[in-house]
Amino acid sequence: MTTPSVHPSALTQAAANWHALQRQGDLAPAQQRAFMQWLLVSPDHLREYLAISEVAGALGDALRSMPIDLEALLAAPAPPGNAGNVVRLQPRPASTPARAAVRAWPRRLPGLAAVAVLLLAVGIVTPLAWPRSSHHVAQHGAPRQITLPDGSVVHLNADSEISVRMSLFGRWVELERGQASFVVAPARRPFTVHAAGLQVTDIGTTFDVSLLREQARIGVSEGRVQVRGDNGRGRMLADLSAGKVAQVDYRDQRVQVRDEDAASMTAWWHGRVVFRDEPLREVADRFNRSNTQRLIVGDDAGALRLTGNLRANDLASLRVFLDQQPTLAIQQHSDGIHVRLREAAQHGATSR
Repeated sequence: MTTPSVHPSALTQAAANWHALQRQGDLAPAQQRAFMQWLLVSPDHLREYLAISEVAGALGDALRSMPIDLEALLAAPAPPGNAGNVVRLQPRPASTPARAAVRAWPRRLPGLAAVAVLLLAVGIVTPLAWPRSSHHVAQHGAPRQITLPDGSVVHLNADSEISVRMSLFGRWVELERGQASFVVAPARRPFTVHAAGLQVTDIGTTFDVSLLREQARIGVSEGRVQVRGDNGRGRMLADLSAGKVAQVDYRDQRVQVRDEDAASMTAWWHGRVVFRDEPLREVADRFNRSNTQRLIVGDDAGALRLTGNLRANDLASLRVFLDQQPTLAIQQHSDGIHVRLREAAQHGATSR
């Protein structure tokens, strides 16, 4: 079996180089200034350096737990004729003096020995760092709850779809359609959601992303997120704290921010549709995810704004709610419940 090659990004390489310099000993004042300037260029630099430090710490713990004479391993010549350049590890009793040498290895191994340890680290870490990808779909009328490999939980609404990619240095989700809420597990790796050209970056939070007809909707029930345009390369569109909802137009990325309580944001997890001053066409889309009988809204009534709180699968209550709206005319047909403005419906009946 051939192990696939890994090509770290320039940012990862730079972070690894700075970490190696820091572990070798005291940096000259000019190097320290250069290091601080590099850290301050972007939050991504700090995140990457912390991730490298985390990996190095985990690797050091792993090596310290191995009954291996590391100095003998590094000094041993490769076996003759070994095309795979494999050095057989020789186990040693845990009580040997080599254990002390292993505990001190970060500052004692200079030059080529340090390079050899780095290669050993790559060999151990690569299987852990190799990206893992997955794809998840929630069918019509069947919302799902998904636990990701890092422990984060995704509530995926019906008629929704996501792709997930995770590596040692980041966690990425693409919301391809529909709606998803994310309860993000704490980690140094950034957690980002891409949807309709937007990048939503988690800063320790629970948040919701929904793709509506004309807008993307991002709501934060706990913590904070940052929203950028152009898949993360554009300007900052919103910095949202708990209890805030942003609606971003697809066409011009115009942003509207409003307040909303956390219970309303997560009500759909429990099978409820909560809508507050929302267009009827958007409300209909949310009910239609959960029911085989569709709510069909005429163009004349689609912009009417309504407020309510109903069970997603209770069409009888929905019908009663709509009948109570004085401007609406409701008709039951074989293909679903048709909703029009009352004046338009009366005009259509008269013309026939």
